[in-house]
Amino acid sequence: MPYEGARIHAAAVYCSDGRVGAHFDEFLQQGLMLPRYDRVALPGGPACLAGHPQAHLEEQGVIDELKFLVEAHALKRVVLIAHHNCAFYSARLDLDGRRMELVQRADLVRATAFVQRVTGLEDISAYFARLVEDRVVFEPVEV
Repeated sequence: MPYEGARIHAAAVYCSDGRVGAHFDEFLQQGLMLPRYDRVALPGGPACLAGHPQAHLEEQGVIDELKFLVEAHALKRVVLIAHHNCAFYSARLDLDGRRMELVQRADLVRATAFVQRVTGLEDISAYFARLVEDRVVFEPVEV
């Protein structure tokens, strides 16, 4: 594969769960037409940007990384993705089922506002990745 040096000025923040990584790539590259986006992956993804005390250390690290990417890579766009059945929410926040999804969606709204405030970027979108049978479907979250 040849190297492409041009930046597209976009980053994605999502969960590091290897079961959905290829789905995230396909959605971002094919669905959103972001072929070479910058990646920020960690357990729970944007959950750390929603004010949970259990993710305080991760929050500062991710914000530092996003600020760096805004400056060094001239980011103009950030995409936040949460996914169905995320272990961060079940293990660290002790949530499950419908309550988990409600918190995840609310977290995406809070994380969007937080990223806008600390980076100054306006183009931030959020998606919930739902498992439907053997497929992952990406639903936009109104922010």
